[in-house]
Amino acid sequence: MPNSHLLLVLGMAAVTYLPRLLPMLFMSTDRLPPVLKRFFDFVPYAVLTTLIFPEMLFSTAQPASAIAGGLLALLLAARGKSLFLIVAGGIGGVFLWELLF
Repeated sequence: MPNSHLLLVLGMAAVTYLPRLLPMLFMSTDRLPPVLKRFFDFVPYAVLTTLIFPEMLFSTAQPASAIAGGLLALLLAARGKSLFLIVAGGIGGVFLWELLF
């Protein structure tokens, strides 16, 4: 019985690792056209935005406070501040909005 558990874990590891390994081996970024390379540079930001934005709007009592906190965090990020300051600023923006309005 323990051997079957080990085989199961090894199989799951292979299934998880192979889809990440194969593109690295066969699709070197040096061979991609510049337009496609630039597109792939922006994909993580687009995916992250689609995951965060809807959750941000419904995470507080008022959507306006979430927008205020998100805009403050965006401003801090655009100015190159640290991740800790960006998160703390966003939370502080939500707190202040809820406190004042």
